[in-house]
Amino acid sequence: MTAKTPQPGDLSPIETASRDEIAALQLERLRKTLRHAYDNVPHYRKAFDAKGVHPDDLKRLEDLRNFPFTTKEDLRQNYPFGMFAVPRERLARLHASSGTTGKPTVVGYTLNDISTWADLVARSIRAAGGRPGDTCHVAYGYGLFTGGLGAHYGAERAGCTVIPMSGGQTEKQVQLIMDLKPDIIMVTPSYSLVIAEEFDRLGIAPEDISLRVGIFGAEPWGEGMRHEIERKLGLDAVDIYGLSEVMGPGVAQECIETKDGPVIWEDHFYPEIIDPDTGEVVPDGEEGELVFTSLTKEALPIVRYRTRDLTRLLPPTARSFRRMGRITGRSDDMLIIRGVNVFPTQIEEQILRDPLLNGNYQIIVSRENLLDNVEIRCELQHEQDHASAEAMARSAKQLQHHIKTNIGISTLVTVMHYGELPRTQTGKARRVFDKRPKQD
Repeated sequence: MTAKTPQPGDLSPIETASRDEIAALQLERLRKTLRHAYDNVPHYRKAFDAKGVHPDDLKRLEDLRNFPFTTKEDLRQNYPFGMFAVPRERLARLHASSGTTGKPTVVGYTLNDISTWADLVARSIRAAGGRPGDTCHVAYGYGLFTGGLGAHYGAERAGCTVIPMSGGQTEKQVQLIMDLKPDIIMVTPSYSLVIAEEFDRLGIAPEDISLRVGIFGAEPWGEGMRHEIERKLGLDAVDIYGLSEVMGPGVAQECIETKDGPVIWEDHFYPEIIDPDTGEVVPDGEEGELVFTSLTKEALPIVRYRTRDLTRLLPPTARSFRRMGRITGRSDDMLIIRGVNVFPTQIEEQILRDPLLNGNYQIIVSRENLLDNVEIRCELQHEQDHASAEAMARSAKQLQHHIKTNIGISTLVTVMHYGELPRTQTGKARRVFDKRPKQD
């Protein structure tokens, strides 16, 4: 299926600028960002000083590699407001994602940040083929997760009529799509296939569905899933990339006329690819860990944030900006379950809240009917091995509740007797068994 190809008049001047013009703008904005972070965020002043660098040391873009990285752990250590560069009264909004210690990662936005974010999501929607007057069905979750509100504000900024459906209620999703006839859907790729199954169950053919464009993000997906989505929903499927710590959705967007990987909006985010083991910057085209520095954020400037996503930088095609290759994995042990970031240590924390249970556990991830399923296998403490079947069932139910409440995912929990789970013989336990099919 082919949507309207954007014409040159639809693009902002920076999207067709020369690489020299882009680099000059990046250098100007990068200098301001480093100064803003150094002057207003104690963490950055301390980190810069410890590394022996100062904002004035940035003479060329390449000099950024001399500055320290920022990690998710830095945000946790400075919870909740320690990484903000503006007074709290200037914050227009807070978002948060779950953390490994029970504390979420908190991100904040000034009114200018919210406006910039809306502009970039609007730019992303335009790159995906959306136009003013289109109707956009948002099925990302609303709330502290940045997906729903990020898509919502961006779609409004793009001149679209927004249907703020949020996630879940699949039958109602289908009913509203059929009744309100949206042109665009913004949703996770896996859930879009669940919606497609409901259409099929009702005997609704792809050609009878109004959707023209699908903008999919929040989890990795490959060409195989793209073709499946396009076949079942009769639309053009394109990839949007973002993460809360950098901004939210709209850091990069695939263009509908090329479908060759998300274009990074380099006038607002400076990308680097590093060797995840050494931290050294690698040349464009080589695979490594993606690192971002924000160029225009006020409330939460982020300097060399390690995303842990493994990819490579590709040359420009549809726009003057570089593109991201397909994300091939992660440089840490984080799982993405139905769009939610989950670390094994988060599961471990909830297990160890129960005095009946020991710290030996397994996380089995599978995919059934197009959705991710998670089974947690854990076992009793040695001294609690006399516990009754009723007590073990209560413990499993309680753990299931804690994981859902604190981490945000549904699980099947099995509590086993002491010694039933294998012990490591190598000194490093294997906790995660990801049985989901690999994306091509």
